[in-house]
Amino acid sequence: MLSNLQPQSPDKILALMAEFRADPRAEKIDLGVGVYKDETGLTPVMRAVRKAEERILREETTKTYTALPGEPAYREAMARLILGDDLPVDRLATVASVGGTGALRVGIDLARMANPALRVWVSDPTWPNHVSILNYLGVETLTYRYFDAETRGVNFDGMIEDLRGAKPGDLVLLHGCCHNPTGANLNIAQWDEVAALLAETGATPLIDLAYQGFGDGLDADAAGTRLIASRLPEVLIAASCSKNFGIYRERTGILLAICPDSATRDLAQGAMAHLNRQTFSFPPDHGARIVTTILTDPELRRDWETELEEVRTGMLDLREQLVRELRERSGSDRFGFLAAHRGMFSRLGATPEQVETLKRDYGIYLVGDSRLNIAGLNKNTVPVLAQAIIDVGI
Repeated sequence: MLSNLQPQSPDKILALMAEFRADPRAEKIDLGVGVYKDETGLTPVMRAVRKAEERILREETTKTYTALPGEPAYREAMARLILGDDLPVDRLATVASVGGTGALRVGIDLARMANPALRVWVSDPTWPNHVSILNYLGVETLTYRYFDAETRGVNFDGMIEDLRGAKPGDLVLLHGCCHNPTGANLNIAQWDEVAALLAETGATPLIDLAYQGFGDGLDADAAGTRLIASRLPEVLIAASCSKNFGIYRERTGILLAICPDSATRDLAQGAMAHLNRQTFSFPPDHGARIVTTILTDPELRRDWETELEEVRTGMLDLREQLVRELRERSGSDRFGFLAAHRGMFSRLGATPEQVETLKRDYGIYLVGDSRLNIAGLNKNTVPVLAQAIIDVGI
């Protein structure tokens, strides 16, 4: 039977990681994988996470199953982190998930249960796994214009024009902040216009919030999501704790469903718990317990927010340093967009051939579409990258 399986196309980012590891050059630079790294090249365990784990080890008395939708304290703490204190409690269904990817998968399955003829709109470009999941599920996928390759900003007019084609029963997948792979984000006025358009078309937004706290701060990064949630009767939100808590391997996420009324909330809650049961049964708890411990303890939360702010501002400093270095070497401000982008990523605008040259001749690894991970840099490698960008002619 298994011999009938067909070879699967390798994930390009995972393949790039393997190629980087096999490169013997000591001066190589990994700007491909989407993981935060500090100035030493490590992905550290955050102080508050370490303290929370120590407390859990002291106080935990059992490893029995958690609740099918996840622990209520985790779900409430995450809902408040994402939506603020004005929770639509009587209209809100929540389930813990296996990372943000698991939340996306359950959210798409939920929408498909409600509408077997589901269509999903994704930005052009978007995180490749969005499209991979949708293709695997056989869901019709449509794209809306998003990134302007010339300005390196948002093609908002094109986005709005394309999304006018959405209809009731469609999902519109939006990046809550720190757009992956481009780093170009909507401003609050544009979020307001998107909310109005979605209300007009009747389509349901699915917001992927993977980087809250990495862009402009915890509340600022959630502002667009909160605006959408306050304006529309039905919203899905898939959130991840991998980046802002640094617990990538704990696979900690959550799916929120804001429903038109309490009766629909009850239906959604039951369906989401059912999907958890069919997919992985009970959700993992260790990462969720870390997050709950931090968010519900004032001292740990202050320490976590302080360190998260250090991470965020450190990435902004690297962006500004890179722009300065490129300005000095190019004699122009054509790379100024890098300082305007937010989060870990920016799309540089290099051709595939130029990306290959950076890898082959300089040991600098970018994703093929020229997405670079700003957090993979440090103050010593920024000048190296800047010079390579100029040498290659980007």
